[in-house]
Amino acid sequence: MATQDPSQVAQLVCDLEEARKQDKGSKKRSYTCKKSTFTVEGTKGVTVDSWKFMDWDYRRPDLPTYARGLFTTRRKDNTPEIAVRGYDKFFNVNETSDTEWRNIENKTRGPYELSVKENGCIIFISGMEDGKLLVCSKHSTGVRSDTNVSHAKAGEGWVERHVSTVGKSSKDLARTLREMNVTAVGELCDDSFEEHVLAYDEAAAGIYIHGLNYNQPEFATMSGDKVHEFADAWGFKKAKYVTYDDIESVKEFLEGCAETGTWDNRETEGFVVRCQISDRDSGYRDWFFKYKFEEPYLMYRQWRECTKAVISGKLPKIRKHEKITEEYLQFARREFIRDPKLTQEYNHNHGIISLREKFLKERGLKGSDIIAMQEDDHKGKETTNNVVIAPVASLGCGKTTVALALVHLFGWAHIQNDNIPKQKAKPKKFAFEITKALAMHPVVIADRNNHQRRERKQLMEDIFPVIPDTQFVALHYVHEPKPELLPSIKEVTRKRVLDRGDNHQTIRAGTKSREEIIGIMDGFLARFEGINVDRDPDMHFQHVIGLDVCASSRQNLETVVAALHAAYPRLVPNMPSPDDLDAALDAAIADYEVKEDLSKGYQNVNSMDKKNGPAYAPQASQTWTSGMAPATLARKIEYFSISVPPSDITSTLHALFANASPETARLYHQLVNSRRIQPAFHVTLIHRAAKKDHAAVWDRFAKQYIDVLTAAPVPDAVNNPPNLGRAQVRLERLVWDRRIMAFVVRILPGEGEGADQVAEALPCANAIPHITVGTASQDVKPKESNDLLQRWHEFGSGGETGIFEAEVPGVKLVDGSVGLAMMRGQY
Repeated sequence: MATQDPSQVAQLVCDLEEARKQDKGSKKRSYTCKKSTFTVEGTKGVTVDSWKFMDWDYRRPDLPTYARGLFTTRRKDNTPEIAVRGYDKFFNVNETSDTEWRNIENKTRGPYELSVKENGCIIFISGMEDGKLLVCSKHSTGVRSDTNVSHAKAGEGWVERHVSTVGKSSKDLARTLREMNVTAVGELCDDSFEEHVLAYDEAAAGIYIHGLNYNQPEFATMSGDKVHEFADAWGFKKAKYVTYDDIESVKEFLEGCAETGTWDNRETEGFVVRCQISDRDSGYRDWFFKYKFEEPYLMYRQWRECTKAVISGKLPKIRKHEKITEEYLQFARREFIRDPKLTQEYNHNHGIISLREKFLKERGLKGSDIIAMQEDDHKGKETTNNVVIAPVASLGCGKTTVALALVHLFGWAHIQNDNIPKQKAKPKKFAFEITKALAMHPVVIADRNNHQRRERKQLMEDIFPVIPDTQFVALHYVHEPKPELLPSIKEVTRKRVLDRGDNHQTIRAGTKSREEIIGIMDGFLARFEGINVDRDPDMHFQHVIGLDVCASSRQNLETVVAALHAAYPRLVPNMPSPDDLDAALDAAIADYEVKEDLSKGYQNVNSMDKKNGPAYAPQASQTWTSGMAPATLARKIEYFSISVPPSDITSTLHALFANASPETARLYHQLVNSRRIQPAFHVTLIHRAAKKDHAAVWDRFAKQYIDVLTAAPVPDAVNNPPNLGRAQVRLERLVWDRRIMAFVVRILPGEGEGADQVAEALPCANAIPHITVGTASQDVKPKESNDLLQRWHEFGSGGETGIFEAEVPGVKLVDGSVGLAMMRGQY
């Protein structure tokens, strides 16, 4: 290991150049390799080349190198050499096949060195041929400007400080590293330069040396004791580590530390485990994996991101630890009011930790204490609404079959992208339909492939502003590593799609040629980007459920339901029996076949409507993807309503409370701060629960619905009910107590297009027509607006009634759209 083999290095550089060239304009490129060239400061034109792959490429089995941080150069005689060699990319437990515990147990051997994962930025240190010390960050040698110091430059300054403490110089270090043919790998932890999540005071700041890697194409690194000897000799700080000989002891140690997120009385992000793996014919080789603690690290990171959102005037996205995070943000707001300059420092990554520590000190708790308390509190407070289940799949994975089975089991909403007509803003329309469905259902399945990061990012960015507390769950049909999995995936999915024939809304396997279909499917597979929870947007998934593409839909359904039952015990309180799962899958397959068959043009629904009443057979040009006649669909309506624009409601609320007293505005501010104002607003004309008592009203709207649908069929009458006309709503008075808030409204005839259908004021089954604004908690149901308004009508407001009211000034008219909502469940 003392010297480099020029022929091996030359071959590596050649392979990297080939990988880089294939990236330029090649539609068939399989991975992305980027090269950046830097001139080494303080030399006479010496350059180094940095080689970088995308993070997700490191999961592949066919890269020229797996070094994350690799710099090559040429000596004076033009011989190629490795100047800097980082670690091979390593993954978290259960993040890849190799890091599943069963494979770790079977393929690795000790000793297992567990070093603390320091929380800073990685720094590489090596020696050049001319005696110059080269200090790099992960992919750059760094530059200094008048306003900014790069990570590499900050690291260079710390190297000088460290070596000077033992009476040595940077040139001495450069010469030693070159003689050893190693790169020293360290973590720069300096809160005065850049704060991360975990704190390092002045005494703890510096470069923590945790690796000495040989500058060779194949990854080889020195043991922990040798690394510590080197750090002591050169004045660096040392990353603590412990050693175990067997993997069971490793697991026991890690799981024990994970309970508090601490080790040795100090919070830490986790551990890097160094060992050897045997997964090739060449025997054992050096190999790392990591074990990251979720908490309190993730809570601290959420506090940081939410604080930056508050500073920039945006709504913070609170995923977990809602109560303590809200308390922290209130504390942060007070501190920023006392000292406004803190906001600017915070945005430049200074003061993050001191603000957090001040809050914790005020509470008299450590982060680990909060996590333990939250775990106890959380047991009875699991999520009960606003969950979006998003498949991440390619064609033929069975995502729609599983989705329909979930609908049959739990009555959740199912929004299918294929059912939305082609239009300019179709992705936004897809997200909009999901938010509408969330107003009526606790869970919505966003049935789209979502196989690229941009699709998942679009979905989240369009839903979060409307419903900020949405939780996203991914059904991840695993496709990576592609070279290993694609052959079997292609075989299974092609068979499924080709055997299906024309029973697919977007692919007609019975009409298109086999080659055409395979080409389309291969395109999806080539574009597929698996989930990586360490980066945006996938880090925003609350849960990722891994599924086997080649497994049956029945197997995947059981996997999904079991995972949801564990994650959301109040949404899925009981695990369905095997018979229930079988029945749901059979119903889903039958439903899917009916929908697809009816989407082909001429349909005859007589056979399926024997139980539901008279059938309706539309003309060949009509399409009923719902698979039901209008009269049958009318029986599935949950309520009729007038939808009004949210902006008209929210602007009126803002005007009413702009100058209100704290007592008067208490509920309003509570609704705003807890995001309990409805995402969409409507006047309920009649709910199916009132159908018997107000039969004439129900029949009027049902007949109108059937007439409109018969005259102008729509592609999907279940997920996209037709518009029944226009109406005007006058906002007259706002009424509220400590639990619920609602506008009292007057319904007027509509004007303009569609007004002929509602030429007179529409009937309303509710005694007092109203728009519910919001409720104080999820335990308060919107229908309680009727009770509030009845008490207000009988006893008025003020005094002992506990009811407040405010008159809407002037004449506030809002244009509305008459429509309906369908029941969700078995269709």
